[in-house]
Amino acid sequence: MKGKKKEGTDRIEAVATNRKARHDYEIVSTHEAGMVLEGPEVKSLRQKQAVITQGFARFDGDALWLYGVQISPYAFNSLTETDQTRTRKLLMKSAELRKLRNSVQNKGFALIPLELYFRNGWAKLLIGVCRGRKAHDKHELIKKRDIDREIRRDFKEKFKG
Repeated sequence: MKGKKKEGTDRIEAVATNRKARHDYEIVSTHEAGMVLEGPEVKSLRQKQAVITQGFARFDGDALWLYGVQISPYAFNSLTETDQTRTRKLLMKSAELRKLRNSVQNKGFALIPLELYFRNGWAKLLIGVCRGRKAHDKHELIKKRDIDREIRRDFKEKFKG
């Protein structure tokens, strides 16, 4: 059974999440992409030394590139020095890249990194096709969450005893 993968055995280890993106943007769809990384960057990611809150993705020609994601330098790397916020190429199938390009061409949409994680040992990035929220939309969303939380709490207390 060498080479065959068992069903449902994905090991996922989160490195960094962009919680603010879920507040600032309306997420229309999500896509998973691989990343082109150098050796010391992978070791830094294993130590959870990444910040993705300022990141975004953009098409340049046929390739998708990641900008503004900071991966701190690996502490024990003495051979090479890497730029913390260099642009990194994202790896996806060409059919998925075409779909992504078509969805982003609409006005007001952006590609925002939502989560950086390891899946079965490979560094992956969850990218969201997002539309920006206005300030009043954010306030309405917070009110709606508070109301839903209150309803759940009251419902739980009512049927508890």
